[in-house]
Amino acid sequence: MARQTVIDAVTARLKANFTLCAVLDQDEAAQPPADGATFLTLQFPVAIEQQISIGAPGNNVWRESGAFRLVMSVRIGDPISLPNTWLDQARALFRGKQFAGVTTFAPSPGVQGDAQFSSGTRVELSSAVPYQSDFFA
Repeated sequence: MARQTVIDAVTARLKANFTLCAVLDQDEAAQPPADGATFLTLQFPVAIEQQISIGAPGNNVWRESGAFRLVMSVRIGDPISLPNTWLDQARALFRGKQFAGVTTFAPSPGVQGDAQFSSGTRVELSSAVPYQSDFFA
């Protein structure tokens, strides 16, 4: 999982620049909106750290690299063309960008997943965004 500073930076950028549907935090996504509306969440499934500099104990440069997922949740039966367009717009917010100490690269094209949640009432459209962020330790 990413460092909290990376999670905060990515979340802030998404929430400040994406208004096409609700952006829910991870803990909110377990309870989709009561009206069944489409929503977007972030996931941070993978990250690694590498030491970049040597010789300055406590002040060496470390690089975290990984990927986060943009996950659009759509009610089954609703058309996915509009949410897919929204996902494309969210992807554009992170394509080759630098912000708050985070560098993002090329997001993957959107992928449609299988029905989600135990009731099978929603489907996910998702994209993975590779990133890196340097810090001192």
